Amino acid sequence: MGRGFFLTFEGLDGAGKTTQMKKLAAWLEAGGHAITVTRQPGGTAIGDRIRQLLLDSRTDNLAARTELGLMFSDRAQAIAEVISPSLQAGRVVLCDRYTDSTEAYQGGGRQLGSEVVLRMHEVMCGGLQPDLTILLLPDFDASLMRARSRNDRMKKNGADENRFERENEAFYRRVYNKYREIAAREPTRVVIMEGDARIAEIHQLIVKVVEERLGR
Repeated sequence: MGRGFFLTFEGLDGAGKTTQMKKLAAWLEAGGHAITVTRQPGGTAIGDRIRQLLLDSRTDNLAARTELGLMFSDRAQAIAEVISPSLQAGRVVLCDRYTDSTEAYQGGGRQLGSEVVLRMHEVMCGGLQPDLTILLLPDFDASLMRARSRNDRMKKNGADENRFERENEAFYRRVYNKYREIAAREPTRVVIMEGDARIAEIHQLIVKVVEERLGR
């Protein structure tokens, strides 16, 4: 059995990652593909505990390098427990966020730089890279507004994942610009879906790219 296919979704919160990943998962399953769907942080019992610590707005005074270390601890566990076994079994792995998020948010947003993130990736992830990354980049202001509205709704329902939403616009501009830098550096792996097209239109564009890559 050959190695599976590793596909990640990236972008700011509110960019539509979760919606598009669900639609692609349904399309892949309908086509007879065995899939594994996961997310970061989270996706394992240990990862879910790390996610709660990282995203809960009650988490105060978390140093940027501590945050970086927790992100990679979560990722190493996900690789060992979910991603690598699924790829070895020949499955298509869909992951909501991966190291590109860490480079964008901690490297760009927290201003730690790309070098430390990429060094950590080599050590903690064994250099495991996605075969394809879909980077969703809709309008910046609209994306940020959707993310904050969604997290407000979650908080009213008893879930609190608002810690990053407390950051200012300058932070998110750095994240957004770092994503563009990553895409320019790795144009073969990272495919940008830009603008505010309808959900169905974006899905069809993603399907076209995925069909081509899986057919290679």
